[in-house]
Amino acid sequence: MFLKIWLNYMIGYVNIKVESYFLERFINICISKKILLWNIKRRKSTVLYANISIKDYKRLKEIAKKTKSKVKIEDKNGLPFILYKYRKRKIFIIFFILILIGLITTSNFVWNIEIKGNSKINKEEIIELLNQSGLKIGSNKNKIDSNLIINKIRLQRDDIAWVGINMKGTNAIIEIKEADKAPEIIDEDEYCNIVSNKNASITKINVQNGTAAVSVGDIVKEGDILVSGTMEGKYTGIRYVHSSADIEAKVWYSKKEKFYLNQEIQVSTGNSEKKYSLNISNFRINLFKNISKFENYNTTSENKKLKLFSNFYLPIEITEITNYEYNNQNIIYTKEELTEIATEQLESKLEEEIENKESIVNKQVNVYENEGYIEVEVIYEVLETIGNKEKIVF
Repeated sequence: MFLKIWLNYMIGYVNIKVESYFLERFINICISKKILLWNIKRRKSTVLYANISIKDYKRLKEIAKKTKSKVKIEDKNGLPFILYKYRKRKIFIIFFILILIGLITTSNFVWNIEIKGNSKINKEEIIELLNQSGLKIGSNKNKIDSNLIINKIRLQRDDIAWVGINMKGTNAIIEIKEADKAPEIIDEDEYCNIVSNKNASITKINVQNGTAAVSVGDIVKEGDILVSGTMEGKYTGIRYVHSSADIEAKVWYSKKEKFYLNQEIQVSTGNSEKKYSLNISNFRINLFKNISKFENYNTTSENKKLKLFSNFYLPIEITEITNYEYNNQNIIYTKEELTEIATEQLESKLEEEIENKESIVNKQVNVYENEGYIEVEVIYEVLETIGNKEKIVF
């Protein structure tokens, strides 16, 4: 909201007087139509004063008619009205020209980088790659070689299949397509073994070409040969082949952690406070005192870049900092309560590692009791296809 009010000051706003017997309905319709009213003050049960942007004021005619309200402009505020009022004064003409020059100069630089198409790769990693390749906040658009940057990124990351860079206004839009990291492809005419890519217990092995090195029920480790790329015949002797087989196995995923019976937990009080800071390039201005009124609190922050149009960002950023108050509370769990909580937490972590949750065939929970704490271990048994082809080197 602070950002909207600041922008409305830049483009101009008016103070209005609304007279109506249906003021609550008038306000509710404004909210439903996303019309921002601020500094609302009730003088009587039938009169209120409020600030509204010029753009939204033009939309009030229909609402006023529907609620039988009388709307009148009391005052005009904001930069456009100030400039108009003092249009004959040279200092304001100079000020306006300086703003215009500033906007023209600013338009030659990148003030925002927007990343699209990433799901597995962290946004910060891509930003760091771009910075190293010559594209960063504050870069001159005329000196950016998009093809050079794209080639550098492709050379450094094999998990990025395609990169596109599009400059719109002061916004650099980076579109990427992630690549799935696949095992090395071995030609059919090359000799190879099939080796295990996981620790597992073999449940099925069907060999089309090569010699099985393991049987159903065998426990294998990562790197063990499952199917050998050699075959021995009575008359042909030993010969090398391109191994081929379907292999299924039970793979184990496990998590083990300590959990204390006596814990200090954070309980939210429901109270919060907001603070703002203004960042202009690398210069930061705190709009409120940094010291919180809360003794114990957690903090979140959100950065909002100012822009004039959809892709015309300014080198100005508003940081909204929210502090959430909490109280520390001691809690003593029973072994049964803590085991249930711990199991849920470990299961959640394990399931993030397993692609196909329907392939889970068994779950085991082990609890080890100690003085003051328990150790909980959750083991998942998952049915998977295993084995990668590995070229035979002579």
